[in-house]
Amino acid sequence: MALNDVVSGGDGNELVQLITPQGERRQNAVYDRWVEDIDGPALQSLYEDMVVVRRIDSEATALQRQGELALWPPLLGQEAAQIGSGRALRVDDFVFSSYRENAVAYCRGVDLTDILRVWRGNASSGWDPFEINMATPQVIIGAQTLHATGYAMGIQHDGDDAVAVTYFGDGATSQGDVNEALVFAASYQAPVIFFCQNNHWAISEPVGLQAHVPIAQRAPGFGIPSVRVDGNDVLACMAVTREALERARTGGGPSFIEAVTYRMGPHTTADDPTKYRDANELEDWAAKDPIARLAGLLDERGLLSSDFTDSVRATADDVAARLREGCVTMAEPEAMDVFKNVYSTPNSWLDRQQDHYERYLASFDSTDSDSSKEVSR
Repeated sequence: MALNDVVSGGDGNELVQLITPQGERRQNAVYDRWVEDIDGPALQSLYEDMVVVRRIDSEATALQRQGELALWPPLLGQEAAQIGSGRALRVDDFVFSSYRENAVAYCRGVDLTDILRVWRGNASSGWDPFEINMATPQVIIGAQTLHATGYAMGIQHDGDDAVAVTYFGDGATSQGDVNEALVFAASYQAPVIFFCQNNHWAISEPVGLQAHVPIAQRAPGFGIPSVRVDGNDVLACMAVTREALERARTGGGPSFIEAVTYRMGPHTTADDPTKYRDANELEDWAAKDPIARLAGLLDERGLLSSDFTDSVRATADDVAARLREGCVTMAEPEAMDVFKNVYSTPNSWLDRQQDHYERYLASFDSTDSDSSKEVSR
């Protein structure tokens, strides 16, 4: 069954779901085969991943509130969508994300301190993209979809079977960049996955304002198969991503995944969602919490012992401690570091700016020296 067949019937609101909010395993004739290898220990590993990244998120939020970070974009509630898809990727696949995919970065093996560099204001970007095959976060809404499509076309040109994966939110689907990326991806049948995390809010605007039908229904109009998945179900997110990856690797072209989830916290730490969001809505979605859901399945299978949960909690606390230590001990950048890694090759325009800035800074040394001479007289 093709991806778009999953949403073609009825009103298109069907969701692929393998674990119910109550933690019960739901059978699915299409997608069960994509997660046949996910046994008890693998489920426990996914649970640990989600607990750890939630702890990273809460620690980073605390660091911002304490003045150690200028800003932080929480991912609370979106752990399953990011971990389920992130753990489905191969090492040589390349990720192009927005600013909220810190759980995907964790899956790619990013250094914890590097996650915080931009938000502390210490660097223009956080890491070397080619060390972990993940581009640094894109703040310009939707621009990363074009980057991913171009990279995928490069993969295609090289004859490789790696895949480009781009993450974005529901609000980004109204941007021209996203729609242009879909056109190019469909035209060239590029091996790229468009992974939309529909968290229901584009800052303060509800998804219903810009999408009067499910977002996944837009992609078939470009000639791209799509699927809607329960974004709070880590197993289902992994299954649909694995299917899309296989499709791309075998010449089937792009896919569009709409992971229906919910942003439990603010858009960023500069936002106050209580001004525009009904508390009852938050309560309803809290009952669908992705971590509690998987915990229910593990408990039903006898895999949620106190020893296991204590170990997970200790791991999460250790990661959070390392995150905090890396943040508060981060070295301040040198003045001229702003010119580093801007271009991959020499650039005369940038060189000229650097020369002017060096002479500008040197003028302060000269002024200080002259002032000290006046004092000594």
